Amino acid sequence: MKAIIVCTSVSHGNTKKIADVMGQVLQARVVDPQHIDAAELAGYDLVGFGSGIFLGSFHAELREFVESLPQEPRRAAFVFASSGFPDAGMQRFSRPMIHLLEQKGFEVADTFSCRAFDTYAPFKLVGGIRKGRPDATDLEAARTFAEGLRVRLGATR
Repeated sequence: MKAIIVCTSVSHGNTKKIADVMGQVLQARVVDPQHIDAAELAGYDLVGFGSGIFLGSFHAELREFVESLPQEPRRAAFVFASSGFPDAGMQRFSRPMIHLLEQKGFEVADTFSCRAFDTYAPFKLVGGIRKGRPDATDLEAARTFAEGLRVRLGATR
């Protein structure tokens, strides 16, 4: 199965670290949304979409890329994020991205998020939160997640 990961990582490189680990497992190229043509996604069986979380939402660059995709039958996708806070409770930040991808014709197979160093707004005043994250344990969790996708979806190529 042919896979690609579309990733926006801007603040500390947290999300790129996660994407690179997943990419190794899935043998997938990791690309910025600006460096891939939307039509190119049709050639992939599995597409990952990820970014850091800003004010409870995925990065605008990634959202705009997904919004620009035509609505058509597609294959599998997964969503991942790095954030100072967990993707939990009533305001899960992954829900809007999952919904948008489903509207575009993707079948979202799973989601992954991990804590990450965050220096947004008030956290910058205290030097940030979650220093040192993602750490080795987080990256191993990302590896395990990707291995699970590979087994379930057959993404070996």
